[in-house]
Amino acid sequence: MKFSPCTSDCTTDEDKCYGCGRSRDEIRETQAITKLLVEHLVKYDYDDPENFLENIKNKVIKRSTKIKEENNG
Repeated sequence: MKFSPCTSDCTTDEDKCYGCGRSRDEIRETQAITKLLVEHLVKYDYDDPENFLENIKNKVIKRSTKIKEENNG
């Protein structure tokens, strides 16, 4: 499944948003993850938040790829 970011054209009916096509659960979970990352950045007041986020991105991709390979192999 390809990620579809918010289009700021949100709908509140049904189980998914017709603006971005994501389910309500996915939207809530993404918002929760974002909130945790922001709280972490504020707490530690990094001078280079982009480096922190790049590091997190790389780790998440590496770990998720490994899990997918283990599940498929």
